[in-house]
Amino acid sequence: MKEKINRGKFWTARYAVINATYFMGFCGVHAYASVFMLGRGFTNSQIGMLLAAANVFSVLIQPVIAGWIDRQGKLTNRRVASVCTAVMILFSLSLSFVQREKAVIFIILMLIYMIQMAYQPIIIAMNFEYAEKGCAINFGLARGLGSLGFAVYSPVLGNLLERHSVSVIHIGDALVLTIGLFFLLTFRLPERPEELKKPDGEREKTARNGEEAGQTGAEQGAVAHNNFFDFARHYPGFMLFLLSVILVFFAHNMINDYLIQIITPLGGTENHLGYVTAMSALLELPTMAFFGKIAKKIPGEKLLKISTVFFTVKVTLLFAAINISGVFASQFCQIAAYALFIPASAYYVSEVMEKLDQVKGQAYLNCAITLSGTFSGLVCGRVLDLAGPKTMLACGVAASMAGTVLAVVSVRTK
Repeated sequence: MKEKINRGKFWTARYAVINATYFMGFCGVHAYASVFMLGRGFTNSQIGMLLAAANVFSVLIQPVIAGWIDRQGKLTNRRVASVCTAVMILFSLSLSFVQREKAVIFIILMLIYMIQMAYQPIIIAMNFEYAEKGCAINFGLARGLGSLGFAVYSPVLGNLLERHSVSVIHIGDALVLTIGLFFLLTFRLPERPEELKKPDGEREKTARNGEEAGQTGAEQGAVAHNNFFDFARHYPGFMLFLLSVILVFFAHNMINDYLIQIITPLGGTENHLGYVTAMSALLELPTMAFFGKIAKKIPGEKLLKISTVFFTVKVTLLFAAINISGVFASQFCQIAAYALFIPASAYYVSEVMEKLDQVKGQAYLNCAITLSGTFSGLVCGRVLDLAGPKTMLACGVAASMAGTVLAVVSVRTK
């Protein structure tokens, strides 16, 4: 009995491994997308088209999948995440062996990018699902360790790329995602109530079925707003907040997708790319790990507003950079930008959404981020080819400033 109770102490550790392997794969797919495609002979405009297409399809499928999961049937967060991870492993392995068929590369990479964006909110929602059933998960710490995985993995890829072909990117992705798949498959809700232990010492909850435990929203009289227009009418303030997210993340996605093109004129290389992205991800860990304590002193809505300000400061410093040191200075803002936004927005959704809308809320939030990637892909790739990185960064500064202003007036608006 004691051994089963003690197992509850490992929920955060196992959830952290799921996050770490996800974001290690995210590093290969997103941070090195331009490096891979340039190595396969694509232009910046073609890279932008791929990123835009992948983001559009991801936006379309995320609310659909979330609606299925919110019905609380057999299609659970864990099962969907497991299937998505398995498909990504297969596609990554196949992509590592395709050399010259640009049309095939385009389609496979687009599907990988799309799938990974689609199940990110599902992994976030899984935390709240398990925590509600009594599993002791420190979301901020686990998500911060996910960033640590990104930080460790990025310079490894950067160094490998200087000695090997770009195929190493997706071979590495397949390996780390395989580890993640194993932990997803074993990350089951316990069937016995004694295996659940609340982190704050509250009375243990019962779980009738490991995958479908607890009362459904229908039993509690709640109504799920699965129709987009019903959802928008029910949460008007949240919809305005989503618009601000699209604008702010236009610049954020632009930096992630085109960082190699930004740093090259400043004397940067693939090796610098690895260390720059690693530093940025590493700075996320302290903020995310201690977010719970921070949120006790500063209201969540204020933290969201602060994060958007730092997003704007980050892209502004990058625009003003004259050498690689300026790039590192810009990335330091990550500690109060993305690192603060992710846990703050996740908890914001759980607070303002009704239970049967929470997965959709996470999905719509991720859709806004994804949609911003669509715009940045379409606009920035073309601007980069026509006018260069400085003009592209100026567009990012303008969009981020507008998004920050909108966030300040929209958060907590009913």
